[in-house]
Amino acid sequence: MNILDITGLRVWYDKIEAIHCVDLKFEEGKITAIIGSNGAGKTTIINAISGMVKRDGQLFYKGKLLTDKSHKVVREGIIQVPEGRRVFAGLTTEENLLLGAYSLENRKEISGLLQQQYALFPRLEERKKQDAGTLSGGEQQMLAIARGLMAKPQVLMLDEPSLGLAPIITNDVFNKITTIREQGITVILVEQNAKKSLSICDHAYVIENGHVVMEGSGDELLHNEKVAHAYLSTTVDEIE
Repeated sequence: MNILDITGLRVWYDKIEAIHCVDLKFEEGKITAIIGSNGAGKTTIINAISGMVKRDGQLFYKGKLLTDKSHKVVREGIIQVPEGRRVFAGLTTEENLLLGAYSLENRKEISGLLQQQYALFPRLEERKKQDAGTLSGGEQQMLAIARGLMAKPQVLMLDEPSLGLAPIITNDVFNKITTIREQGITVILVEQNAKKSLSICDHAYVIENGHVVMEGSGDELLHNEKVAHAYLSTTVDEIE
């Protein structure tokens, strides 16, 4: 069952069309990756879903037209974790997490949500009283994801979560993403690290110059010679 269906999505920046009549489907409880080179339009797609850029086309969420108002998109349960982490320096780790829960109507849920994040990211509990601006890059990325989870998302959109991270930290972050899927949360993963993304996702789209040029399961695209050559800097035989 698809939780989000997009038909004919188009996005402009001034008079330049960045996304050209794109169709996308996101299955509930699955990880869908959007891969492509820098500037291909990956982030623009999730910004359009979030209502952060003006868009055209039809976006259906749970069978109903999705609002184009960002604050209402959040209240519908679609949360975007932006590229670059953007934690609030000067506030503690825990204060950052609490900000993620600002849209919740039932404030009694917050304590339990905090404990869920600390169980998923134990390092954050160790650092809960520390200024978020002094955390390492990997810790800040974990905080950004956990802050998004504090809003109780049904769809979590992650924009370049491995950007600037060491390989060992990247592996940890991707392991956490699979755990989030196991919790029943739909994940939309925008990444330049195509190999890692395709290795964990259920479905993937390849974006080039604002167009979908290929789609398939993560495994299918991981073993596609064109994808391997263009985005993995390797061959299918070398992946094997």
